[in-house]
Amino acid sequence: MARTRNPSDEPKEYAAPALDKGLDILELLCRAEAPLTQKQIAAELGRTVGELYRMIAALVARNYIAQVADTYYITTKLFELAQINPPTHRLLLEARPIMQKLTNEIEQSCHLTVYGQGRQIVIAKIDSPSSMGYSIRLGSELDVIVSMSGRVLLAFQDEATRAVMIEEALRRRPDHIEPRLPEILDSIRMKGFASAVSTQIRGMHAISFPILDSQQHAIAAISVPYADRIDLVGRKSIEDVEAALSEAAQALCRRMGGDLTASPSQKPITFSAPPAPARRRRKNSEEQGGSEG
Repeated sequence: MARTRNPSDEPKEYAAPALDKGLDILELLCRAEAPLTQKQIAAELGRTVGELYRMIAALVARNYIAQVADTYYITTKLFELAQINPPTHRLLLEARPIMQKLTNEIEQSCHLTVYGQGRQIVIAKIDSPSSMGYSIRLGSELDVIVSMSGRVLLAFQDEATRAVMIEEALRRRPDHIEPRLPEILDSIRMKGFASAVSTQIRGMHAISFPILDSQQHAIAAISVPYADRIDLVGRKSIEDVEAALSEAAQALCRRMGGDLTASPSQKPITFSAPPAPARRRRKNSEEQGGSEG
């Protein structure tokens, strides 16, 4: 059995070995399909039982893990703690000031979308501060495959999740089938964002960035439908808006545990499911693409 990557093997500016051990144990048991003995936990983490038994005892005492006979399994405590601050609530809380600052800077509207059952839903939007502009209504349902924001949401997923999302989107809109979609999504993922003439509104340029979680999966897309005002001088260019939106997206990613600067050549980590506990495994191929907002 291949050894699970041990974060404590990597150099850190501020090392916390005891904390690393506890987190290693929790992450391993979260991935495991069956309870593990202390010996199995130690083997997977490349440590000795003596290094871990006090930490295991502490986690049991705090109810993060539970013991049955000589094996240990994860409890629901982490899940319960996570529900205290639901992801969508936190996303909105963090996004609003960032989006407000962005619209003031670029004088364009912006909106935040999440995926759900074959379509996108606009969960937040900030209108342009200028007297004229284009914006999308809060709560609107948007197409996935033909829009830039939808393609961003598809591009930054693992293969299985992406396939399900595409299937759901096509079930809703079968006329949106696109033979070149895999290549488009690969291109977006490699570039890191989508920026192109809108495929839905004539004269509009759509720019969209993913909001990534700790596994580098897109949990939302932040987008600007760029409308060019021909009656004003000194307006922000498309390149200016791309740079400002990139900065805003990265700020929001950091707050949600993700990182836009991570290597695009690596797919998000997925877990195998052999008879023994599932292990973290990195895929070799890539994914990326681009379209709408």
